Amino acid sequence: MKRILSCMQPTSHLHLGNYLGALKNWVKLQDEGAECFYGVVDLHAITASYDPEQLKDATREIAAAYIAGGVNPYNSALFVQSAVPGHSQMMWLLATMSQMGKLERMTQYKDKAGKDKERAGLGLFAYPVLMAADILLYKATHVPVGEDQKQHLELAREIAATFNTRHKVDHFVQPEPYIMGGATRVMSLRDGSQKMSKSAESDLSRINLTDDADTIAKKIKKAKTDPEPLPDNVKDLEGRPEALNLVTIYASLADKSREKVLKQFAGKSFSDFKPALSELAVSKLAPITSRMNELMNDKAEIDRILAKGAERANAVAAPVLQETMDIMGFWKK
Repeated sequence: MKRILSCMQPTSHLHLGNYLGALKNWVKLQDEGAECFYGVVDLHAITASYDPEQLKDATREIAAAYIAGGVNPYNSALFVQSAVPGHSQMMWLLATMSQMGKLERMTQYKDKAGKDKERAGLGLFAYPVLMAADILLYKATHVPVGEDQKQHLELAREIAATFNTRHKVDHFVQPEPYIMGGATRVMSLRDGSQKMSKSAESDLSRINLTDDADTIAKKIKKAKTDPEPLPDNVKDLEGRPEALNLVTIYASLADKSREKVLKQFAGKSFSDFKPALSELAVSKLAPITSRMNELMNDKAEIDRILAKGAERANAVAAPVLQETMDIMGFWKK
């Protein structure tokens, strides 16, 4: 059986790109019978500036989005990273066999630290080691990853191999990247060359899962396009990133191919296409938003679900951590 580990940070609201690129496919993995662990990684979130007062509710909101998006907390383990102590403990054990040179070459670290690396925090530098601990703690066989996380998964594989070789054991699983065929790469509504992002300055660049129908319609109406009509084939969208993005979003929401969408709207202008896209987006996202609001109005229920998820996660993680410490020679009473 595949054991899947996938997580998101509780930083700002989840958006359409998170749903179509990850969450929608997590539901498929769960329904296909994989053993799934879906985490809210709050320890990762504090490697950058954050508001302590908002962290708890942000964590609940991400969990609510998971559930509203279709993750079944009775089938999958839905947990908060900090509620499973093994994440931090395993991170330290793995840090002792992680090379600083490799961590310095991590693209995400270089991008976020920028030119002022001397002032970057240790948490940001060691972020990939914590990610490796997240994965190896559950002996996950597969990890859904995008292009920006492949480097981190490769480091996790290298650390697993280093541990097994150093201690002459076959302890850690070599996690494989899970390429989700149905995953959709959603781009910014303001710049078709940039990925839709929670951290983008303009809120008009993304559709949040908390947006109401009027806000969704407004953002799609203002989405950047070009003056040309829609073609009847995907090849003719080359060099038209914003047009391609909107067609891709429509196709993913409608569970159709882009080719079928273009056949439907061939020759139409965006003044015709955008209202249809708005109507579709609202119909698909409104139930998610409504369910999220219900959950966020019952924080005790979210907390109960997360506590149960932490129990399930810890039941798998704690024995793996203990076995790791036994192999490394730590004293045990």
